[in-house]
Amino acid sequence: MKLTTKALAQCAMLTALALGLSWMESAFPLSALIPLPGVRLGLANVVTLFALYALGSPSAGLILLSRCALGAMFAGNMNALMFSLFGGAAALSCMTALSRSRRLSVYGVSIGGAAAHQCGQIAAAMLNLGNAAPLYYLPVLLFVSIFTGALTGLIAALFFRALDAARAFAW
Repeated sequence: MKLTTKALAQCAMLTALALGLSWMESAFPLSALIPLPGVRLGLANVVTLFALYALGSPSAGLILLSRCALGAMFAGNMNALMFSLFGGAAALSCMTALSRSRRLSVYGVSIGGAAAHQCGQIAAAMLNLGNAAPLYYLPVLLFVSIFTGALTGLIAALFFRALDAARAFAW
C-alpha cells in the first residue's frame, strides 16, 4: 500500500479523532448505566467504519493499528493492547467482508463489526487466562453488541449524511 501525502494526513487526522473519541468515552464510563464489565459504546469504531468506506480497508487497518498502539501507550496499559488488537482486527475483518454485500447498510456492517469485536476480545481473554471460561460471557456481550453496533452505525450514517450535505453546498 503506497500512501500519498494527502492519504497519510487523512489517516493521521482520523487516528487523532479516534483517539479523542476513545478518551472521551473512557472519561464517561458506561458502567454507571450498564454494570457489565467490558461493555463500551465503541465510539472510536465510528472512525474505523468511516475510514473503511471512505479510504478502504488498508487505510482503515492502519488507523486501527495506530489507534490501538497509541491508546495503550497513552493509557499506560500495554495489556489492553492485546484486547484492542484482537477485537479491532476481528471487527475490521468482519466489516470489510460485510461492506462488500449490497444487501447490508452501514447499520448491519456496524452491528456485525461490534459482534466480531466482542468475539476478538473474548479470544484475547481466553489466551490471557489460559482457559475457556470467558466464553460463558460471550452471549451477554453479543446481545449488547446489537445495541452498541446500531448506535455506532447510526452515528456513522449521520456523519455520512452530514458530509454529503456539506458537499452539496460546497462552492
